[in-house]
Amino acid sequence: MRTVLIILFLLIAASVGYGFYIKPEDLKTGEFCIGIGISGLFFVWMPIFIYHRWRKRNFKDYMLTKENLDKMRQESKDKKM
Repeated sequence: MRTVLIILFLLIAASVGYGFYIKPEDLKTGEFCIGIGISGLFFVWMPIFIYHRWRKRNFKDYMLTKENLDKMRQESKDKKM
């Protein structure tokens, strides 16, 4: 998964870099390459990256449930004393 993320990021960066390189000569193609790169970054790479970082975590630890709120209140009281 990590290798796929790195390869995708390098391809996206290359697309954006190529778009900026070619933009002075061919404006339409340059803007197209930049747009494809930025779209790929946000709609392809970012969801895969978020899934990769959060797949082994328990979401209940990060949700504000009654148990977690009580635990936070208890920790707050313990710090004050």
